[in-house]
This record gives sequence, structure tokens and C-alpha cells, in this order.
Amino acid sequence: MEFFLVLGFPLLGGMVLALTGHTRRAAEYNAFFSLCTLIAASVLTLHIVNHGPQMFFEEQFLVDPLNVFLVALTALVGFTTSLFSRPYMRIEHDRGHLSVGRLRLYHSMFQMFMFTMMLALTTNNMGILWVAMEAATLTTVLLVSLYRTTASLEAAWKYFILCGVGIAQALFGTILLYFAAEKLLGHEGGALLWSHLNAVKGSLEPTVMSLAFVFLLVGYGTKVGLVPLHNWLPDAHAEGPTPVSAVLSGLLLNVALYAVVRCKVLADGALHSNLAGLLMMGFGLVSVVVAAFFLSRQKDIKRMFAYSSIEHMGIVTFAFGMGGPVASFGGLLHMTVHSLTKSAIFFAVGHATQKSGTQLMEHIRGLIKLSPTVGWGLMLGTLAILGMPPFGVFASEFLILTTAMKQQPWATPFLLIALGVAFAAIFGKVQPMVFGESSLPRLPHKPAMLPVFLHLALVLLLGLWIPPYLAGWYQQAARFIG
Repeated sequence: MEFFLVLGFPLLGGMVLALTGHTRRAAEYNAFFSLCTLIAASVLTLHIVNHGPQMFFEEQFLVDPLNVFLVALTALVGFTTSLFSRPYMRIEHDRGHLSVGRLRLYHSMFQMFMFTMMLALTTNNMGILWVAMEAATLTTVLLVSLYRTTASLEAAWKYFILCGVGIAQALFGTILLYFAAEKLLGHEGGALLWSHLNAVKGSLEPTVMSLAFVFLLVGYGTKVGLVPLHNWLPDAHAEGPTPVSAVLSGLLLNVALYAVVRCKVLADGALHSNLAGLLMMGFGLVSVVVAAFFLSRQKDIKRMFAYSSIEHMGIVTFAFGMGGPVASFGGLLHMTVHSLTKSAIFFAVGHATQKSGTQLMEHIRGLIKLSPTVGWGLMLGTLAILGMPPFGVFASEFLILTTAMKQQPWATPFLLIALGVAFAAIFGKVQPMVFGESSLPRLPHKPAMLPVFLHLALVLLLGLWIPPYLAGWYQQAARFIG
């Protein structure tokens, strides 16, 4: 029952808010449905931890240790983002940036986005996974273009075209995957069920599977934001509402990478070689290096942290490409702490940009005096995402780097240099924003800082101590990835 509620609450919320999203209570309804999804996801997680993997609806849906932790993380970030968006979207409406109709569009599409994320995570059918990722593209295009400015429409159009081309590559990869499995599993729908494919992966045609993985990596890698397929991501973050930036960085990138990892498990079994891992390491390392050097050129704060997301997803992709229990554990931990930290940063950035009326960093100064909570939230979030101890990002990066030193020593200098450049670029730009002098006015509504410090507290906890049940959870998923 809880599984169907995980999908049902956001779907019902999207339909309800399509009718009531323009009312004064719409933000509360949005938070209510997000809370219901979080509760259902928590119950589902406990069920899976206690009873093991489960299938639903004639094997069309599968929940196992790999995806259930992402379901819980997605529900948590979705709920905290809905809390943050209450005062944020109210100020945007009061300032005339959003009409009543666009508020309704925002609230309804937010819930539909959550539904597509949950659908992509829990489906056992590789075809439905593709459909869910395409539906996520369509919902986020509407969210990115919410302001209807020239820049936001251009960003939404670029996002739609690039991700549309990418998702078309993923479709071709899915067709090749079906072609490779057809002779073994028959012409029925079971040839696209991931659990069936996993059972016979050692007998899949290697040549077809290698081609399928290349197309699937390029296709879903576009949604991850891997270089050179990343051009849509900075524009989408910069021009869309800040809550959309939070869920794009905190959720969408994770789900797209999850799809790549599912495909890698099949490719590893079919090819009996490390081709999939080498491709992921290559794309990941290039993404880390390119994004790090682009950071120093940014003037828009949301674009800067968008490039930071590209860098960190490159690190996770590299970790999963290396494989092995330690690297996979580090990759899963990094996905978690990056989602929590980056969404917290965007929450703080949202309030900071509303205070200053601009996203240009040179015009944002003295946040620590204007609003100590916003200033400290941004500074602590920045230190966390830069990998400063004792935050969890340090722990996950340490695991990945030490594994790279042992397994792929040639890549270690590139990773260290890129992380150093990123640290200097981001810290050098954020420090005057927080501690500089300013005469900006206060916000008309109290900022929602509880989600910021809740996320940062969780990231700090994961840096100091990982609860045993959570560590066991990660270990199960890491063994599953291989």
C-alpha cells in the first residue's frame, strides 16, 4: 500500500493544485502533499529494509536497496523545498514577477515533477523509465520558463532541445537493449524488465550491449549534466525560480545518474570487461575538470553553483565508473550529501537574491548583517560543498580520492587540481557576499531557513557518524552496483 501512496500522493497533488494552485492556501497544499509523500516514502523504506526487495503491479515496479534510499532522499528534499518555496514564491508574486496563473502552474508542476521522479526511481521497466525521464523534462521545461522573460524562455528552449536530443539517444539505447534481450526473454514485455535482464545479463549479446550502453550513457548523461552535454544546466538554474534550481540539482541529476548505474550493471555482466566503467570515468573526470575551471568565470551566483553541480556529479560518475565496494559506497554517500547541501545552498541563495534584487555576485554584499541566518546558511553550505571537514562531503570525497589513488592513480592529480581550483573560485566569491558591507533592505516576509539548517545538520552528521543501519543500507547498494 505504501508504494502506491508514494506515487499516488504527488499525482493527486498535481491534479488538486492544477485546480487550486492559484489560491492563498496553495503553498500549504503543496507542502501537505509533499509531507504525505515523505511519510509514505519513510514507511516504504522501513518495509524494504526489514523485508528485502519487493515487486509490485505484475513486476512492473521494483524497490530494492539501491533505489529505496533515493526515494527517501527525493521525498525529503521535495518536502523541504516546498517549505522554502512558501515565502519565496509569495514574495515573487507580491513583487509582480509571477501572476496568479503562473503560481498555479508552479505548484501543480512541482508535484508532477515529484511524481515523475518517483516513477523513474521505482519502475522495473526500462521503457517506463525512459517515459518517466521524458515526462520529467516536460514538467521542468514549464518550471524553468515560469517567469516568461526572454532569458527564461531561451533557457527553457535550450533545455528542451538538448535534453530532447539526449533522451532520443536513450530511447535508441533502450531499443538496442530490447533487441539484445529479445532472443533470451521472448517478445513479451518481460524483455524490458530490469530484473529479468539482470538475471540473464551474462548471456546478452556483447556487441549490441556495448552499443546500447553508449547510447544510454550519452542520453541519460545529458540529464546528469556531464560535459560536453552540460550546456542546458547553468542556464536552467540561472533563469528558473530558485526552488526549481534546488530540485534540479538535488533530485533530477541523481535520478538520471541512477538510470545510468542501472544500465552499467547490465553492461558489466554482458561485456565481461570494464568498458562501461572506463566510459563513466572518462565522462566524469572531464566534467570535474571543465566545471572547476568554468567556476572562476561566473558572475551569476546561481550559474556558479550550477557548475558546482556539474563538478560534483562528475565526481559521483567517476566513482561509479571505478566500481568496487568502497568507491560505490563513496558515490552513494556523495549523492546524498550533495543533494542535501546543494539544495540548502540554493535555499539560502534564493533569499539572498531576493534581498538584493539581483543574481550578480558583485551586487550582493553583507548578508551576515542583513540576515545572520541567511548569511551563515550560505557560508556553511559553501564550506560543506567545498569538502571542508567535518561535513559529509569531505568524507565521501576522501573515500573516492583514496580509492582513485589505489585503483586509478593517473586520475588523482586531475581530481585534486580541479577540487583546488573549485575551492578557490567559490570561496573567493562567496566570502565578500557574506561578510562585505551593504545597505540592502530587509525582506517583507521572514525567510524559511529551517530547511537550510536541517539539511546542513544532516550533512554534518554524515561527516561525523553514519548510523549503522544507513551504513548497512549503503553497503547493500554498493555490493549490488558491484
